[in-house]
Amino acid sequence: MKSILPLFVFVDACGWEIIKDDPFVTGLAPYRRRLRSVFGYSSACIPSILSGRMPVEHRNWCYFVHDPKHSPFRPLRWLRWLPSALTGRRRVRRWLSKYVKMRLKFRGYFDLYNMPFRDINQYDFSEKKSPLQPGGMNCGTNIFDHLTEHGIPYHVSEPARGEQGNLEALLQDIAAEKIDFAFLYWPDLDGLLHRVGNQSPEIFLKLRAYEKDLNRLMAISRGHYTDVRLYIFSDHGMANCDRRLDLRSRILSLNLKPGNDYAVVYDSTMARFWFFNENARQKIVDYLKNVPQGKIMTDEELENLGTLFPDRYFGELIFLVSEGVLIVPSHMGERPIRAMHGYHPDAPHSYAALMANRDTVPADITAIPDIYKLMVAEAGEAHAHNRAQPQQTTTFPEATAALRRPAVPAKA
Repeated sequence: MKSILPLFVFVDACGWEIIKDDPFVTGLAPYRRRLRSVFGYSSACIPSILSGRMPVEHRNWCYFVHDPKHSPFRPLRWLRWLPSALTGRRRVRRWLSKYVKMRLKFRGYFDLYNMPFRDINQYDFSEKKSPLQPGGMNCGTNIFDHLTEHGIPYHVSEPARGEQGNLEALLQDIAAEKIDFAFLYWPDLDGLLHRVGNQSPEIFLKLRAYEKDLNRLMAISRGHYTDVRLYIFSDHGMANCDRRLDLRSRILSLNLKPGNDYAVVYDSTMARFWFFNENARQKIVDYLKNVPQGKIMTDEELENLGTLFPDRYFGELIFLVSEGVLIVPSHMGERPIRAMHGYHPDAPHSYAALMANRDTVPADITAIPDIYKLMVAEAGEAHAHNRAQPQQTTTFPEATAALRRPAVPAKA
């Protein structure tokens, strides 16, 4: 039996507003804390958690950027001749995304979303590596580089396995007592929230299903480690979208030509512009100043949020909508969804959450990048204790039975 196991369970989109009045894991992890998120989407939040740094430092922010010189998508331009009724279907886009990811040997998350094929050769994709692996950051190192460098044996989820597959893989490593640190990633709540919103009864059921899996995880872990330190956390919350903004049509009405005068990526909550002449810049700036559903982010605001990139790689102008507004249609989707994240970090539903079974979480853990130093400290202490202790595997009937028990399927 080994001494210490830090379990870091990442539940995507399980924000503070979602769990603050819900009994979620209060028995397992009674110590709760609200955490400030990072400006951006999961493409920014997850790398910040894993590296302890802000987007301007690790250079993982938004997925698509205007960068024709480095675009890997030139072979896809012929798809512009196919009918949009076909290429615009989500099922077709998912299949194409899997094929393109395989051909381009991307290792991180990849989706073509609703990017138009007529000018996709003008854009690059910023996450070609997996932040969940050593060497996976665009700039600098992450927790898995740290663990590898210090010889700390660990377990990390592989997104392709799915939530239950990753749980079972972790349980096997725990039963073998081969790890000193675990990072379990559950992304499905995020997708569910997008579909049904944050007030749906399905969210309650999903949280209950997670609790059953967490109880099983802890039962097995306690059979093989004396001190199991559980940390359950998220990257952001989710706001219901009750207002829609067709910004694309409004910008097209300015009699400017995309590709000649400007380039833009319409994300779900922000629009990012690159300008090729001053006339286009002035027209778009003047128009956006009068759009009441959002605001142009100043350099000072972006700098304070750790997203002012000196080379303006992710956009020369960032227009952010208010919480509850959805830009639709956008390059992320042609049709509306029920809820979204990616608003200002100080918007109520942007806040993440941290839940622990220990009351020793330092007071300076206040934002999601701070989880990194918590992981470093716990992994180091666990490794030191486990290495100093004579290793002896003991069979615990209750834990073994829990390991063999079939997983409880999620109801959502």
